[in-house]
Amino acid sequence: MTHNELLAYYTAPGVFTSVAGFESQITAIPGDVRSITRAVQELLIHEALAPAYQVRLSPERLAMKQLHSAAAMLACASDLGGPTNEERPAENRVAVVCRHFATLFVAIMRHKGVPCRARCGFANYFQPGKHVDHWVGEYWHADERRWILVDAQVDSLQQALFQPDFDTLDVPRDRFLVAGDAWRACRSGADPMTFGVSGTEMWGLVEVMGDVMQDLAALQNIELLPWGWYGLAEGATEAETDAALVSELAGLSSNADAAALDKLRTMVAADDRIRVPAERVAASLAADEAIVSKLLNSSS
Repeated sequence: MTHNELLAYYTAPGVFTSVAGFESQITAIPGDVRSITRAVQELLIHEALAPAYQVRLSPERLAMKQLHSAAAMLACASDLGGPTNEERPAENRVAVVCRHFATLFVAIMRHKGVPCRARCGFANYFQPGKHVDHWVGEYWHADERRWILVDAQVDSLQQALFQPDFDTLDVPRDRFLVAGDAWRACRSGADPMTFGVSGTEMWGLVEVMGDVMQDLAALQNIELLPWGWYGLAEGATEAETDAALVSELAGLSSNADAAALDKLRTMVAADDRIRVPAERVAASLAADEAIVSKLLNSSS
């Protein structure tokens, strides 16, 4: 694979990043990164932060965090608040988690013709001294010839809440560690117990390994839910972690270039421990249909 082929791969819609049915509305969104990020923030609300927006979420709304595809998110948003390219109050946004902000950002950027992908890893700007499990988008800036990380979740309210000291439309690589970098940091002396999932007891090296697997799936255009562990990570404990294999995979996550993707594809073909099961993807799309259908039926 050449670099241009890599960019083409991340410009075409993936299994969860099509905007089918909403093309005209997404086309109406201005094509600059700031406007696209703002559009994502108008459509989604992080379930854990809903109280900060004075929003109370019903069980039905909370179930939306189980959505996988951008098209399903857009369908729910449309039902809740009308056209997806217009401003809406926070109470009419789809309740999700960080992965959804990244995935929808990727879907819109790709529709605009910009190479983009979701990245799973750890952010150190939410809790002092902690690296919190998080997802961001990453797009190719053609003029600067570099990949740029964008945190599409952090809007003006969250800017005031978390006070990041950098531009969230160009997140520094030492403020968000892609999963491979986080694994390599832990193996080089960083405390694994500072890496984990906010609000839970899930901290440590096994969480970093899980994110490596999630990031590799995302690099293959399969943006799984944060709790959708598979293969090597599914049911794993720190004692069972194959450190040598994970270290090799972490290197692919860190590099994420054409050569790394070629090697990842070769490894996936040879080892089902690092392959996202096809039935998992099919079940994810079927679950989306069920959630959207239930929402539409309840509002009709």
